Amino acid sequence: MINIKENEKLNILNHSCAHLLAQAVKHLYPKAMFWVGPVIEDGFYYDIDLGEDVIKEEDLEKIEKEMKKIAKDGKRIVREELSKEEALEKFTNDPYKLDLIERMNEEEQVISCYTQGDFTDLCRGPHVDTVKELKYFKLLKVSGAYWKADANNKMLQRIYGVCYDKEDELHHHLQEIEEAKERDHRRIGKDQELFMNHKLVGSGMPLWLPNGAIIRKQLENYIYEKEQKLGYNHVYTPCVGTVDLYKTSGHWDHYQENMFPMMKVDEEEFVLRPMNCPHHMLVYKNKMHSYRDLPIRIGEFATDFRYEASGAVKGLERVRCMCQNDAHLFVTPDQIGEEFEKVVNLILDVYHDFGIKDYKFRLSLRDKNDKEKYFDDDEMWDKAENKLREVLNHLGVEYFEAVGEAAFYGPKLDVEVRPAVGPEVTLSTCQLDFLLPRNFELSYIDAHGEKKIPVVLHRAIFGTFDRFTAFIIEETKGVFPTWLAPVQVKVIPINPEYQGDYAQGVVELLQQANIRVELDDRNEKLGYRLREAQTSKVPYTIILGDQEKENNTISYRLHGKKETTTITKEDFLEKLRIEIATKALTNQ
Repeated sequence: MINIKENEKLNILNHSCAHLLAQAVKHLYPKAMFWVGPVIEDGFYYDIDLGEDVIKEEDLEKIEKEMKKIAKDGKRIVREELSKEEALEKFTNDPYKLDLIERMNEEEQVISCYTQGDFTDLCRGPHVDTVKELKYFKLLKVSGAYWKADANNKMLQRIYGVCYDKEDELHHHLQEIEEAKERDHRRIGKDQELFMNHKLVGSGMPLWLPNGAIIRKQLENYIYEKEQKLGYNHVYTPCVGTVDLYKTSGHWDHYQENMFPMMKVDEEEFVLRPMNCPHHMLVYKNKMHSYRDLPIRIGEFATDFRYEASGAVKGLERVRCMCQNDAHLFVTPDQIGEEFEKVVNLILDVYHDFGIKDYKFRLSLRDKNDKEKYFDDDEMWDKAENKLREVLNHLGVEYFEAVGEAAFYGPKLDVEVRPAVGPEVTLSTCQLDFLLPRNFELSYIDAHGEKKIPVVLHRAIFGTFDRFTAFIIEETKGVFPTWLAPVQVKVIPINPEYQGDYAQGVVELLQQANIRVELDDRNEKLGYRLREAQTSKVPYTIILGDQEKENNTISYRLHGKKETTTITKEDFLEKLRIEIATKALTNQ
């Protein structure tokens, strides 16, 4: 999907269309007043105060009709520059515009407005020349939005829309929106009972239901096995830490606004932990280490808490309570390159297993001029950044550099993945850190018997299990590969009265082989039960009739297929074992 905000021509079209929307709303709702109507990545919106009136989804069509009528009239769009006094006089009856004008600095910005026919709006522009150029637009939805994004202020109505200069581009955009709806992990999560939210638990605090818990557990088992083979040692640490812990690490100064508020228990001040590195520093510090012990790899599936604005919370993708696939690798300076290379190779290995192909590496570097955000040690930063470049160049991995995007304690590598729909998401990350080991006074004894400070690599391959699961749900549309599916096989006897015992035997055979299987022997028509199995996206549906019972066989149907294959129970079981063991992406 094109980023409309970054496309100059489409930006101007959508900005102009926002004014066209406002003019149409003013015609239909004369008491309407308008806050702001910016261009966003996928179109535009306008925040509107309608007083007692309420715009519903079904009202968008009549607003569109009025917009087309105005556009057909073809009025020119005229820009006018105003002094602050003139602007205040012009919009004297509009408290929303007055608020904007009062906060403007005449010396730093030109105050301008645009007029089209009977409608004038405050705006810095630019706009198209005439409303006639606004031909291909669509209003998409309406929602609520607090004035100035402050929950203490009045709730306004926000109307979203999009505008293109070609009809086929608008049609393509609308198709992408429909595709996004089909893939939306929140809808699929509800339909397949993977996770839920409840206001009594809190915004951004998902509850994993049994089906979703199976998927998460399979992901945990998968990455745990890979990390064990690479020499990781897993730990469990508390979900809270003292304020002093985060003051020691430096996060209290650099990350406090993203933490939940402090809570006092007895004489100690605690916060819910937003990350796990301080805890792992203390695990390392629990005993003395020799250079022969390094690298030491400490891993944890750790629950963390971060404050996200309520408007940013989204299903499993953006949450306030998350579980990280986290690890901290303690190395000597000479081991940085080799260990970083292993992390990159692990990322590539995992992406291969999940069929993730459209991604790019971002090397996030410090801004040398920002002495407040970044730890001030030029030699350390130059050495760290060059080492990461060296490894990426050695591996032949394509990457781009992002200055000013590093963590405060060191440069990092992020992997930006392009999903089936929507903007890029960051899944994996690896961060190099010289600072936290110093802050926690970590050490090891080198070959000469001297104390040295280790270097730490922070890395998360899945990122969080929450976001990775959301990504996989949307990539697969909820049609999970067999090894990951909550229910792998559904067994359906054609006539439960006659094949029920045989079907139960097949279920028990699969259960003994650790296959996740369900029996559907309800008193419902066969067609209904088969359709329900397809709707629930179970990879394999076994259909058992008299012939299968007599021949001691099974007939199975793949999800999305109508063809049925008949084989022995033993051959089917072996097929499943291989498919699950190899983590096959498809059951074809």
